[in-house]
Amino acid sequence: MIVDDSPYFLNAARCLLEGEGIMVVGVASDSAQALQQATQLRPDIALVDIDLGSESGLELADRLRHETGPSPPPVILISSHAEDEYADLIVASRALGFLAKTALSSGAIHDLLAGRDGHRDAPVTGPPGR
Repeated sequence: MIVDDSPYFLNAARCLLEGEGIMVVGVASDSAQALQQATQLRPDIALVDIDLGSESGLELADRLRHETGPSPPPVILISSHAEDEYADLIVASRALGFLAKTALSSGAIHDLLAGRDGHRDAPVTGPPGR
């Protein structure tokens, strides 16, 4: 699942990831849509933009963890800004990690999943890629 307030980015990211073999089960442009879709679709992972316009992707990452049932999706934070601009917030979050939007790829997602330390989120069930 991809959450971003830019329709252009949602489309581009979906096309890129699906072209690389990742099934994108849903896209959302705000927190309400993201929470609804995460609850209904049960994605294996959620890519969440840190800056969702008037909303906070960091807050959404926390809400996804607490409001989407017993097996919330791990969250990878994404942004067009450099990681160092948000470094302290990313470390303090419950997110699995961070990817710059320019580095987004199935390989980068799989690398983050493979490097999980096992104590932040519940394990991903099934193969990564939904």
